[in-house]
Amino acid sequence: MADNSFSDGVPSDALEAAKNASNTEKLTDQVMQNPQVLAALQERLDNVAHTPSSYIETLPKAVKRRINALKQLQVRCAHIEAKFYEEVHDLERKYAALYQPLFDKRREFITGDVEPTDAESEWHSENEEEDKLAGDVKNKVVIAEKEAATAEEPNPKGIPEFWFTIFRNVDMLSELVQEYDEPILKHLQDIKVKFSDPGQPMSFVLEFHFEPNDYFTNSVLTKTYKMKSEPDKADPFSFEGPEIVDCDGCAIDWKKGKNVTVKTIKKKQKHKGRGTVRTITKQVPNDSFFNFFSPLKASGDGESLDEDSEFTLASDFEIGHFFRERIVPRAVLYFTGEAIEDDDNFEEGEEGEEEVRHEGAQPAI
Repeated sequence: MADNSFSDGVPSDALEAAKNASNTEKLTDQVMQNPQVLAALQERLDNVAHTPSSYIETLPKAVKRRINALKQLQVRCAHIEAKFYEEVHDLERKYAALYQPLFDKRREFITGDVEPTDAESEWHSENEEEDKLAGDVKNKVVIAEKEAATAEEPNPKGIPEFWFTIFRNVDMLSELVQEYDEPILKHLQDIKVKFSDPGQPMSFVLEFHFEPNDYFTNSVLTKTYKMKSEPDKADPFSFEGPEIVDCDGCAIDWKKGKNVTVKTIKKKQKHKGRGTVRTITKQVPNDSFFNFFSPLKASGDGESLDEDSEFTLASDFEIGHFFRERIVPRAVLYFTGEAIEDDDNFEEGEEGEEEVRHEGAQPAI
């Protein structure tokens, strides 16, 4: 039988490889003659060639030396900026003392300890003229009915469920609240923000004040947020102002059988030797808003947190900041929903833009 693996002394595999190489070369030539392909390749080369880092590498050593000097100046600017934010914190503390009498009166109106005067309760709405016209017409028809209804109309003390309503209105908070948390939050009477004292490390405390209830004996639950306002030595250019770096909660003195942060489950266990089965009960963590007071600790020993823990901690910091900057200063507007509408409008207007600033929101009572 004739051997077809050679042709004129050349192996057939080598001939096939040469043929494929020739075809590939022809295909490459055809592709490179395509204007669109050439334009795309040139764009990629241009992008690579003109990145800031690649440009800096091409500069003379003398110019790089001057750039290093500019970076030193930038670090000094970051430290001055840190001092600026420390003074802002001092100003916040000063004005918090001025706001507090108004917040104390707010609490008295909410709890019903004090009834506002006619002058204090007067408010002009945007639709005042329309309301006035409609009211004049109605008054001519229903004066007698109104007098009778007034006598029967309920007059609850203060503003019932004020803070609980805010929790329901704000998505960030309502997501944390379970059904069994709701009756407890209805006893919440006030939320306060306390700033760290002069000369102390920057921090703030959220105080949740509760009336006597059937769930725990604490009258106040606290959450302390620790802050840092100094550039990171390893990455000073990332400094953008004070940031929350850690937080501490408090112990809740639950009354017997009322702890909503744990649940009791039953589990069957089989004895390895005898084969008998017994049922045991154990307590396991339970989803609840009140886990807010038992926060995850930021890693301080150089070990990094896993991704889920990092997310949980970041969410906690965001909630604490939101209480401080938005909820407490503007409580009535979150109760009525007006602040939520403003927040939604702001987000729509600023979509696609990123704004970094220090919020020193002027409170609306």
